[in-house]
Amino acid sequence: MTGTRELQHLGGDVRASWQRFLDAFEPLRPELYRYCRHLTRTPWDAEDLAQDTMARAFVTLGTLFGELPEPRGWLFRVASNAWIDRVRRERFSLEPMSSAPSAVEPQSTREAAGTLLALLSPQERVAFVLKDVFDFSLEEVARVLGTTVGAVKAALSRGRSRLREDAPAREERVPAVGALEAFAHAFNAGDLEQLTALLLDSASVEIVGLVTEYGADAPKNPLTGSFAGTLAPLTIDERGGVPSELLEGYLERSPRCEVRAYRDGWLLVFWYDHVEGPFVRTLMRVETNGDRIARVQNYFFSPQVIAEVCEELGVPHRANGYRYWLPEP
Repeated sequence: MTGTRELQHLGGDVRASWQRFLDAFEPLRPELYRYCRHLTRTPWDAEDLAQDTMARAFVTLGTLFGELPEPRGWLFRVASNAWIDRVRRERFSLEPMSSAPSAVEPQSTREAAGTLLALLSPQERVAFVLKDVFDFSLEEVARVLGTTVGAVKAALSRGRSRLREDAPAREERVPAVGALEAFAHAFNAGDLEQLTALLLDSASVEIVGLVTEYGADAPKNPLTGSFAGTLAPLTIDERGGVPSELLEGYLERSPRCEVRAYRDGWLLVFWYDHVEGPFVRTLMRVETNGDRIARVQNYFFSPQVIAEVCEELGVPHRANGYRYWLPEP
């Protein structure tokens, strides 16, 4: 049986490989998010799909014995398959996968496409987004979907004819605002013990795509904990951090947290002081169980999500990049 020491060693090797993989594919991340955003209803669903795509691509890369296909098309194919699988699973579930769009959100082409989940088949929607939004050729779309050019043309014809239809609304599970207010109060007081006391014993805390913690002890670890790190000023040293070029004008002070209404739910928004004034540099989504917290998702290293949500909220923002580790020379 595999021992703890062997698993720890394996975990370090996998983490290093994962970080090298993310570094290599970083130039494609903004476009991947944009593609996922056209397929999904909310920025949260888009980032979740993008992260699922990266994880699937990483595992798939480890099983390829031939040459890697053209990276952009291959990554889009992985994303398309991940989204199609997700839609198929949803159709056999009573729990809605994603929330309804707010009545005030902008009706751009992306948002219009985002209302079609219940109307288009997964293949129709992928074909529409790849061809009409990302300007893939019919042959490239066919390769992504693993089908023929004729089938792609038929899917496009059906999809375009339905663009004018309205999708049914979906319900959103709104977190208990009291738990979020308690979190913000404890955070602004710098009370790490109270912060973690809000967590259920089974809670998970994520820095989306990069770090996963379970229970109350890991988030408050002074060296590696995500709550402890968020309370501290932003830095960069030999262990990593935010790249120095992204910290221009930043004043090394602890951030402050506030609860904000967003669409039909609530968010934790974190303000960081700069010479030019305060800017939002991270957002957290919280799932609650009564007055306790069951899950925290920290979008610190999700620049597209931060930009989109902050623009909707009408607040200034700054990006932190995609990684906390130092890139290899």
